[in-house]
Amino acid sequence: MGILSWIIFGLIAGAIAKFILPGRDPGGIIVTILIGVVGGLLGGWISSQFGGQGVTGFSVMSFVWAVIGSLILLIAYRLVFNRSRS
Repeated sequence: MGILSWIIFGLIAGAIAKFILPGRDPGGIIVTILIGVVGGLLGGWISSQFGGQGVTGFSVMSFVWAVIGSLILLIAYRLVFNRSRS
């Protein structure tokens, strides 16, 4: 996948993760893209640890793993930034 594909894939996966876990998040579209792209990498790594192929392109399972990775990153992101504000 090209860099533009990863950005679009990350934006969609990050937006769905933010939709599943609603709340007030610092950052805008750039943070959403970064969470989605890194979440896709994390989801691919987790998938490969369970015997899957990882995130190999635009497929349903790649997208599911990217959203799962994005959810994990979003939870960690909120824990770090909410703790620093307190």
